[in-house]
Amino acid sequence: MRVASIDIGTNTLLLLIAESPSGRPDDLVPVVEFARIVRLGEGVDRSRVFKPEAVARTLAALEEAAALMGAHDVTNVAVVGTSAMRDAAGAEPIVAFVRDHMHTELRVISGDEEALLTFDGALAGLNVRGRVAVFDIGGGSTEIVYGEVADAGTTIVHAQSYDIGSVRLTERCVRHDPPASSELLAIEAVIAAALRDAPRHPAQTVVGIAGTVTTLAAVSLRMSSYDAERIHGHLMSTDTLRHVIPMLSGMGIVERSEVPGLEPKRADVIVAGGLIAKGVLDHLNAGELLVSDRGVRWGLARQSCREFFVR
Repeated sequence: MRVASIDIGTNTLLLLIAESPSGRPDDLVPVVEFARIVRLGEGVDRSRVFKPEAVARTLAALEEAAALMGAHDVTNVAVVGTSAMRDAAGAEPIVAFVRDHMHTELRVISGDEEALLTFDGALAGLNVRGRVAVFDIGGGSTEIVYGEVADAGTTIVHAQSYDIGSVRLTERCVRHDPPASSELLAIEAVIAAALRDAPRHPAQTVVGIAGTVTTLAAVSLRMSSYDAERIHGHLMSTDTLRHVIPMLSGMGIVERSEVPGLEPKRADVIVAGGLIAKGVLDHLNAGELLVSDRGVRWGLARQSCREFFVR
């Protein structure tokens, strides 16, 4: 079977087309993956309404996705919206496009469901066992999920979504280029406040996913062109992160855009994203993180695969 999953986030739209020769979710292998930075959540933290240009960018990416799905004989399609769609009005053209051109309904999932899909997808292709914490830094929110992974299956211990994301905190706190010290401190204060009462569960392995974490890993490796196979499963120390973030925050956006490993469209929000990553690792008392190139789209594809064979 062949499934397609789309994760429409605050900053990025992600498509996965995957197939499973055996029909088992654990055997899914990617056929096509792409990411488009659409910045759907531009201005949403203040206005709670999508900008027409942000909707247009998202529709253009969905048109690409629809063409790819048509060319790859997809059996089942699942599309979800996350933080930005939970927060803002004006998504009707996006919902209509998904219904009319992909023949499925776009689901706006809760932060808790996003967290569960994050955990399931993040560990795909990683040989991880025991107590695991997975965190996903999006444009509008960050999810932290604790679970126990054993040969017999996975048990989720706790999952929660927090309203701290790279786009949200950049728009809320940053007015200068490069950001002023006071602005960096303001971002750190928002992160600390959001995580102050967040539970901590013991974890033998901490896994970080999504564009912020994979970008920070790519920058630390000075990767001239992105290599998902090299990134997925890469172990990055907290000390490395503490070196990369000040380096990036000391640059203006133009200079930052030219850093090897950094997608230019992410240059304006990577500093806030990096500070969130550091804040989460400090909260978890973790000295390193395992980088995953997978996440919600993989969890969604695995869910679709299970549901297809139940029907």
